[in-house]
Amino acid sequence: MSKRSVGLVGFGRWGQLIFRDLTALGVSVVVVVPSEDNRRRARESGATAAVPRVEDLPDVDGAVVATPTTTHAETVERLLDRIAGPIFVEKPLTCDVEDARRIARRASDRVFVMDKWRYHGGIEALRDLAGSGRLGRVIGLRSTRAQWGNHHADVDGTWILMPHDLAVTREILGRIPAPVMAFGQVDGLEVDLVAVLGREPWARIEISTRFPLHRREAMVAFEDGAAWLGDSYDDRILVHQAGGEVEEVPVPTEMPLLRELRAFVGHIGGGPPPRSSADEGAEVVEIIAACRSMAGIA
Repeated sequence: MSKRSVGLVGFGRWGQLIFRDLTALGVSVVVVVPSEDNRRRARESGATAAVPRVEDLPDVDGAVVATPTTTHAETVERLLDRIAGPIFVEKPLTCDVEDARRIARRASDRVFVMDKWRYHGGIEALRDLAGSGRLGRVIGLRSTRAQWGNHHADVDGTWILMPHDLAVTREILGRIPAPVMAFGQVDGLEVDLVAVLGREPWARIEISTRFPLHRREAMVAFEDGAAWLGDSYDDRILVHQAGGEVEEVPVPTEMPLLRELRAFVGHIGGGPPPRSSADEGAEVVEIIAACRSMAGIA
C-alpha cells in the first residue's frame, strides 16, 4: 500500500506538533504556509514539500487545518474546492455560526473537527463509567479549564477553551444539553465565563484565562458516587463510591493529539471517521454563541 499523503495548512506552534505526529504515523506531509522562512523550516523538518497556498497543493489524500480560528472557514472551503479527501480542522470549526452551518451543509461527510479531548484516556474512562450504570444514573458533569492568558491573538478565550469542555460533555454524556444560563465577561482576548447546560443531567462549565494556576478538571456526579479526572496528564481517575470507598482506575496515557490523528489517517485508508463531525462542530459553534449571548458578550 502506498504511503498516505496529507496537506497540513499552517506551521505555527500547534501545526508543528501536528506535523510531528503525522510524520510519526508514517504520513507524507505537504505543508501549506505563506512564509518562506516557515516553508524552509518545514522542508528541513522532513516535509515532502512546502507550498505558499492551498491552491498550490499537489494531489493529497486528505488535509489538516491548523491556522488561526478566524481563517478556518475560508481555509476549509478552499480545501473543499481543491481536494477530494477528508479534512480535519482544529477546533472550533469556525467562530461564526453561519460559516459553521454552511460548511456542515456542504460537506458533513468530509469535514471533521479536532476535538482531542474526546481521545483522552481519562475522559474515555469517565464515559465508560457513566455508560456502565455501576454508580447509578448520571446527575451532572463539572468541567473546569483555567489558565493565565490567552495565547491566541485572533479570538477571545471562549473560542479557545470552551470547545474542549463541550467535547468532554459530548463524550461523557453522549450529547451536549441545551444552554440554560451563562454569566461572565470578555475583556479583549481574556475571558471568565460559567455556563450551565441542561438539567437532567446538567453540565456546568467554567473557563478562564485570568486564573493564576493551570487547571484541567472533569468530575461526573452519579446517584451513588462521583468520578474525577484531576489533570490532563493524570494517569488515573478517582472513583468515589457512596459508601466512602475510593478506587483509583488507571487510564491510558498516549497523547490525545496522536490518537486523533491516527484515527484521521485510518479514515483516509477506509476506516471509520473521526469522532467529531462537521454537524457536531457546527452545534458547538452555535452553543458557544448562545452562551456568549446569555452572558451579554457581543
